[in-house]
Amino acid sequence: MSSALRNKTVAILATDGFEQVELTEPKQAVEQAGATTRLLSIKDGEIQGMHHDRKGDRLKVDGLVADANVDDFDALILPGGVANPDALRMDEAAVAFVRDFYRSGKPIGVICHGPWIMIEADVVRGRRMTSWPSVRTDLRNAGAEVVDEEVVTDKGIVSSRKPDDLPAFCRKIVEEFAEGRHASRT
Repeated sequence: MSSALRNKTVAILATDGFEQVELTEPKQAVEQAGATTRLLSIKDGEIQGMHHDRKGDRLKVDGLVADANVDDFDALILPGGVANPDALRMDEAAVAFVRDFYRSGKPIGVICHGPWIMIEADVVRGRRMTSWPSVRTDLRNAGAEVVDEEVVTDKGIVSSRKPDDLPAFCRKIVEEFAEGRHASRT
């Protein structure tokens, strides 16, 4: 086990419909690098994972995003899935948490459909990002520079396209999360 993320706490924000591997693999990667993770959601109890269009595992939530404080975390992971980020972007507390996290300068890892909540939080303007193909127009319309690459990093924002990109995404989030806060995202 690496110690690159020792003494760091990583928030993972998700709800029902998250793409399971896009949550579990990044979670495992940062934990293997020494981080503690906390699964935040918009509801108590458990949330339902998906393997594309089939139900996956249910995961126990550690806390509500409405009760979470950005200051308690060093980095944020936003997994995809279609239903997950769509529901999160409709929750005021989740959107505010992502907006505040972005403004803090702390690193964020986002994959697949995950950028939808960042779009809602109005934090993608001027950022170079990638995503699942159907989200790219939304990113472009929100002011992001959109590229089709396995993993893209722009001032602490690590974005990736799909589950096939997870090895590169996981390596890069560990690297960026170890680097820590960016002084400015402008």
